[in-house]
Amino acid sequence: MNRREFLAGSLTAGALGGLAPLTGLRARPRTSPNLVIIVVDDLRHDEYGAGGHPYLETPHVDALAAAGATFTQAYHTTPLCSPNRACILTGQYASRHGIIDNTSRSYASHHLATFAPVLQRAGYETAHVGKWHMGNDPTPRPGYDYWAAFAGQGRSRDPEIYEDGRLRMVKGYATDLLTDRAIAFATRARSKPFMLFLAHKAVHPDVVQKDDGSIDMATDQGFIPAERHRGRYAGKVFPRARSVGFTQAVRDNKPVVAAALDARKDPAMQKGFGATEAITPDEEIQARAEMMLAVDENTGRLVDALRERALLDNTMIVFLSDNGSFFGEHGLGVERRLPYEESIRSPLIVMHPEGIQAGRRIGAFALSIDIAPTVIAAAGAGVPAAVQGRSLLPLLVGRTPDDWRQSFLVEFQAHENPMPWIAGLGYRAVRMGRYKYIRWTHESDAAELYDLERDPLEEQNVIALPELAPVVARAKAELARLTLEALGLA
Repeated sequence: MNRREFLAGSLTAGALGGLAPLTGLRARPRTSPNLVIIVVDDLRHDEYGAGGHPYLETPHVDALAAAGATFTQAYHTTPLCSPNRACILTGQYASRHGIIDNTSRSYASHHLATFAPVLQRAGYETAHVGKWHMGNDPTPRPGYDYWAAFAGQGRSRDPEIYEDGRLRMVKGYATDLLTDRAIAFATRARSKPFMLFLAHKAVHPDVVQKDDGSIDMATDQGFIPAERHRGRYAGKVFPRARSVGFTQAVRDNKPVVAAALDARKDPAMQKGFGATEAITPDEEIQARAEMMLAVDENTGRLVDALRERALLDNTMIVFLSDNGSFFGEHGLGVERRLPYEESIRSPLIVMHPEGIQAGRRIGAFALSIDIAPTVIAAAGAGVPAAVQGRSLLPLLVGRTPDDWRQSFLVEFQAHENPMPWIAGLGYRAVRMGRYKYIRWTHESDAAELYDLERDPLEEQNVIALPELAPVVARAKAELARLTLEALGLA
């Protein structure tokens, strides 16, 4: 499929919602592309080589970016594992699909309206390989022809994998084992296109999560690289931004966060839920980078396998994460729920040799809820009305629709588990051009406004400046509008 056919296919069946189909672009009958979606757990937007990491080398992921398109303003709509995985798979906000936190919601996750059944009906063979995490139940969800998944979060070494109707322990490193299964599925003989959803355990620490979302602290083994990569980056230093640490700027500009950080230091809190660092130690950042080396190697293995079987040219590969992570910015170490850039920004690379020009960089806002409509549209299927995201296909071929979003919503519904200090940190935030407005839902008058053009580190809350009163008013109105949309009420 060439680029003109790729664009023409994306504009059929109402795939873009509001854009009329273009005619006269299809030179021959369209061949649906294979679809590979790779999700890395907890990966920051800058935690790979081409993304700007100071020492991590990821030549295979970098090659995807060089051969495809990189979204430089990609965001998670809820920066937490379970909710955002559901956002990716359904194209809906957490307010709509109902997976609002990491509490085990096994039953609910069997009833999510994911894109997998849509692709099955469009003639695709489908697979889920790796972490599901919307519930600890590892059994297959609807819409998948092949299923190999962890119970809960899974383990980095010798994980238990549910496949072929049973849960069994498999010896080896999880990233390698999952890629083995992904390659076997992608390269099997078939007469139809395929969709592969590959959800890595890396770069998440090894912990056991209870059904209520809390962590069994006795099981915390931290970040576990493959043995072949252990120690590769020992002694390396990740440069820290000025915003790192529980500083006076946090107390002055983020009083809701500051109160939560004070609560987190309470000895009783630490006894029950473990001590937490205000700044992520370099040793943990090094271990994360070493875990990422296996992801990069195995991305190369998968791409090579597709190339060897002449499948790569007509395969769309989407590479992203489920949420970011703080390394100590704003006093937050190894945390990710809060609405600041380190957490809510996502790496997002899309490669399709026959459909996307190499080396494209796209600055339009892209969201985790856009993945589902993008892959559905690429398959030539109609995007269901319940999908709230938009297909990225026009952006991928250099066309920015006149009505493309200029603002978006980020939301988090806090609860007491897994850590009580999080309980007061529910919020809805709107990014509106250069400004970000944050409304803390449990505080009647707590809000923050940042000018990301002048203050990219989000150190100065400018909500009280008289000259920005019109911006605050617009942001409140836009937040109200987007909240109703997210709830499915507008």
